[in-house]
Amino acid sequence: MEVNGYTIEAGANLEGADLSFADLTRANLTRANLTRANLTRANLDGANLRDADLTRANLRDADLTDAKLEGANLSFVDLTDAKLEGANLSGANLYRADLSGANLSGANLSGANLSGANLSGANLSGANLSGANLSDANLYRADLSGAKLEGVNLRDADLTRANLDGANLDGANLRDADLTRANLRDAKLKGADLYRADLRDADLTRANLDGANLDGANLRDADLTRANLTGAILADASTYSFIYRRSEEVTRAILSGAILEGAILADAKLAGADLTGANLRGADLSFADLTGANLSGANSEGANLEGTYLRGATMPDGTIHP
Repeated sequence: MEVNGYTIEAGANLEGADLSFADLTRANLTRANLTRANLTRANLDGANLRDADLTRANLRDADLTDAKLEGANLSFVDLTDAKLEGANLSGANLYRADLSGANLSGANLSGANLSGANLSGANLSGANLSGANLSDANLYRADLSGAKLEGVNLRDADLTRANLDGANLDGANLRDADLTRANLRDAKLKGADLYRADLRDADLTRANLDGANLDGANLRDADLTRANLTGAILADASTYSFIYRRSEEVTRAILSGAILEGAILADAKLAGADLTGANLRGADLSFADLTGANLSGANSEGANLEGTYLRGATMPDGTIHP
């Protein structure tokens, strides 16, 4: 197959080739060398690029719908606004790739390396990212609704304003991740590690945080209405030089109807939090700050309230604590 004077075949050496606007529909480029190749707006619909080397290639606006890219090297590649719906990128190396604005809806990225990648504004709805490495990735305003993210590494990732509605993040590593104003409605976060994650203004309505680690997380103004926090850890955060202690910031969080049975909330800052109708049965609230919090209708049976600050709080029976 000849395109623009280049022989298109498995294992071909196309380093630096100019294949911009080329029609490579269903082309077989398995194990091909396409490093630094120009594939701007190329049509690679259904192309086979398994184990191909596309390091630093330019694929801006390229059509890679249903393309086969398993094990391909796409490190530092430019895939800005590219079409990758249904593409198979399992095990691919996308280290520091630019995928801003790309459409990866329904794509398979399981086990892929996306460390440091730019996915801002990308469409990843329904994508499979289970076991992928997205540490330090930029996912600002990315659409991850319904995505499979079990066991994914999102440590230090920027998920500001990201849409994770209904996403499965069970067992995910979200340590130090920025989830400010993220949409996590109905998200699955069972056993997820959210140590020191920033969840300010995040919507966690009906999210399942069963057994999640929220130690040191910032939940200021977060909405946790009807969220499941059974056995979750919200205990006090790191100790610095054994002098400065910083607890979770859960100030003014909306936890109405939340399931906090057995949750560890020792030393947590819950001043002004809305806990109306919450299930706090057996929860550890020792030395937590519940100043001005609303606990009306909450179930606090067996809860540990040793040293808890309750001044001005509305108690489960509706009375105001002195």
